[in-house]
Amino acid sequence: MSIDDVVRRLRAAGCVFAEQEATLLVEAADDDAHLRRLVSARSAGRPLEHLLGWAEFDGLRIVVADGVFVPRQRTRLLVEVAAARAPRGGVAVDLCCGSGALLVALAARRPDLEGHAADLDPAAVACARQNLPPECVHAGDLFDALPARLRGRIDVVVANAPYVPTEAIAAMPAEARDHEHRIALDGGTDGLDLHRRVAAHAARWLGPGGLLVIEVAPAQLVAAASLLSTAGFDVETVTDDERDATAVLATLTRARNAR
Repeated sequence: MSIDDVVRRLRAAGCVFAEQEATLLVEAADDDAHLRRLVSARSAGRPLEHLLGWAEFDGLRIVVADGVFVPRQRTRLLVEVAAARAPRGGVAVDLCCGSGALLVALAARRPDLEGHAADLDPAAVACARQNLPPECVHAGDLFDALPARLRGRIDVVVANAPYVPTEAIAAMPAEARDHEHRIALDGGTDGLDLHRRVAAHAARWLGPGGLLVIEVAPAQLVAAASLLSTAGFDVETVTDDERDATAVLATLTRARNAR
């Protein structure tokens, strides 16, 4: 099967970047039969990253397993903010870590940080442990997954928590809807269920001046900022129109004083 044949099949299936994907699939294939299986799976809508077994994120190759959330390029905004604001030698946590891509990228930019990651999905935890030191990846629900010794010591939390409203999942692209675990997508009625829980418990885990950096959809920006402000955080927002990225930054000041 020639690369031109692969390009034609991918184009027919609606792949926008057919040429680039064809090159990657040809490189990944062990033989012609394997290539045909890869092309058939991709044409049927399976994510390219799941077929390759990796995703490119912030210039790094991240292992991505079947069912695990594929890191989006817009989420690099969280890494950039955290890398710029974390104190030297501080503690960083990636909540709802999925593959662990955010912490991998943050560690590459800031090797001085002590990093930890957590996720509730066993598949995500197993995947993240291929990308990070296994002892730094914790299985469990949000902050409850973390070692008790981190309580009150965390300097920055990055969280790409699920924020798709439940009713909107049916309208998502099939690649995500059908191939990424629902636990990585479903954010509840308004998409902010996890954000409320993070806001409610973060003050116990963050150190003085600790920072939350949380991704949201643009339409959720006001609501997310409001719930974090109500929880006692000083809030600001950051957007990157080029990447269609939006994040809420919440600093622990009033929250700690109010406890």
